[in-house]
Amino acid sequence: MKHCWFHLMPYTELPEDFRDKHESIWVDIDSKLFDPERAHHMYNDHLDEMEFAADMGFDAICVNEHHSNGYGLMPSPNLMLASLSRRANPKTALCVLGNSIALYNPPTRVAEEMAMLDCISGGRLIAGFPVGSPMDTCYAYGQNPSQLRERYAEAHDFIKKAWTEADTFSFNGRFNQQRYVNIWPRPLQKPHPPIWVPGGGSVETWRWCAEMEYVYCYLSYYGYQAAKATMHGFWEEMDRLGKDRNPYRAGFLQFVGVAETESLARELYAEPAEYFYDRCLRVSAKYANPPGYVTEATQRAGVKSQISAAAAGGPNDVSNTSALPGIQKAQSINEVRKNGFDKNAREFDSIVENGYVIIGSPSQVAEQLREIVHDLHFGQLMLLLQYGNMTKKIANYNTQLYAEKVMPKLSDVWSEWENHWWPKPLPMSNRALPNNISNSIAAE
Repeated sequence: MKHCWFHLMPYTELPEDFRDKHESIWVDIDSKLFDPERAHHMYNDHLDEMEFAADMGFDAICVNEHHSNGYGLMPSPNLMLASLSRRANPKTALCVLGNSIALYNPPTRVAEEMAMLDCISGGRLIAGFPVGSPMDTCYAYGQNPSQLRERYAEAHDFIKKAWTEADTFSFNGRFNQQRYVNIWPRPLQKPHPPIWVPGGGSVETWRWCAEMEYVYCYLSYYGYQAAKATMHGFWEEMDRLGKDRNPYRAGFLQFVGVAETESLARELYAEPAEYFYDRCLRVSAKYANPPGYVTEATQRAGVKSQISAAAAGGPNDVSNTSALPGIQKAQSINEVRKNGFDKNAREFDSIVENGYVIIGSPSQVAEQLREIVHDLHFGQLMLLLQYGNMTKKIANYNTQLYAEKVMPKLSDVWSEWENHWWPKPLPMSNRALPNNISNSIAAE
């Protein structure tokens, strides 16, 4: 199994009354809340955390793309990886789980920048192609939701051809017309870097990944319990399409907090978890589901949007109050629809009880993860070990303890399967190593 250290890069200093006084953390978040000087320190702390994770032996470090928000300060994930490609452990893969390729017309720049990253890193790039959230794509960037997937498919074809076509070519699509396509540089990995597709559970995304032989990554806000229907649905679709059950076809994101004891874990991770679920998921319902964004096939399959769930306050359908964590059955459906989840759904005990965040000692966390990995059947485990307003000191503590005492307990999982979707970098002997990388690390 692969352990991938994932970072959202949240804004860590939203006020305590953010939910009460602000309608959304996305799209129209109050610009007066942003302090550039504090953001300077946040960015550098976040990059430090990722470099530390690479030094701790995680297989990959992961970033993604979001716009006009305080949830994730990465309008350009390529900038993050450009820094990390030079400074992070050269054995660590670099995974950019976004660029939202439908946003760029033409998508030449995405093809060029990812090729640059692959060359600079010596062939360590994993290229992520998300459709993108409705807040990022339809509102922050003004894309027509009914055209989004068609734009996405065309941009994908453009980029892939730009990476693999030996000669200059012209491209005449519905949304992109370009007389000369001839990107320099070109990716080091042949025919191109492995492609992963992050998503929230679209049937079309599952089928796309199967057709193209890409990894499907379920980036779950709400943990393993809420993810069962989605992940089981993905594998049922793979069975229907005649694909093998190689677990490396799938990735899954899980929040984790590990400490020497469960009581210490509860003490350390309660505030960051509550910050994330109370403030970072404050999404206005008016941005969650624009007409045309969710496809007919996905609606017919009954797959729930995580964004819509976040706008409602949690992962379940608000029409079923008995299934809502933290909601008393005595509450009326109108109260739920008006107020979203009861505040208890954003409090730490409920967060842990419902599996949003796994916390405990190393043995407890390893035991839970082993069970989850087999139940949901995935080989690319993406871990959020920094979330909410977690400090660098605590994030690094969480990272180190996981690397030293949890990761080894899971080293045998899926050893019988080959991971066909992992980068194939240059041998270390052929690499140009930055001055900050020690000879001892390079020689290992």
